[in-house]
Amino acid sequence: MNLNKYIDHTLLKPEATKQQIVELCKQAREYEFASVCVNGCWVETCKQELKDTNIAVCTTIGFPLGATSTVAKAYETKEALADGATEFDMVINIGALKEGNLDYVTDDIAAVVKAANGHVVKVIIETCLLSKEEIAQACRCAVQAKASFVKTSTGFSSAGANVDDVKMMAEIVHPAGLKVKASGGIKDAETFMAMIEAGADRIGCSAGIAIMQGLK
Repeated sequence: MNLNKYIDHTLLKPEATKQQIVELCKQAREYEFASVCVNGCWVETCKQELKDTNIAVCTTIGFPLGATSTVAKAYETKEALADGATEFDMVINIGALKEGNLDYVTDDIAAVVKAANGHVVKVIIETCLLSKEEIAQACRCAVQAKASFVKTSTGFSSAGANVDDVKMMAEIVHPAGLKVKASGGIKDAETFMAMIEAGADRIGCSAGIAIMQGLK
């Protein structure tokens, strides 16, 4: 099991500088992580820094609130794709889900999937704001929209991933061929392994190096 390949090495802080993004890429190369995950303005920088590697450049769409229009999310995806992104972590319209407008949620995801043109789309459902039934509904919307992953959290809301939610998400989407990304608050090797054992296929974290060192 190549545990390093579970990690999306992440830096999404608004105050991140180019120097910090370059260092993120350097670390990703050293540890051969699955991807770096950055805000859209850094995609071109990461593409350049990670050329000649198999490390993906992942970026966020409609982040962190998910409350931009579907058209804006699709446009943002196309721009990031042109800049060199190959994975897209989009936030659903949480309000639409809460009010039961599941067609809107599904169509919103599907528009990003279409704009991503066959590349990986991870659907952030922000589990801390949802009931168990709403988590299940969001997962089913992602399946219907033909996304690649469902993802627990942005890391910018009131809480991050927990094992129970990851297990539930995996039970719903794994039979349909989708994967699960756990993110938010995963800072040590013990939590990392607990998420994988619960069914996570990818882990989004800024503590990737500490986790890898903790696994030794």
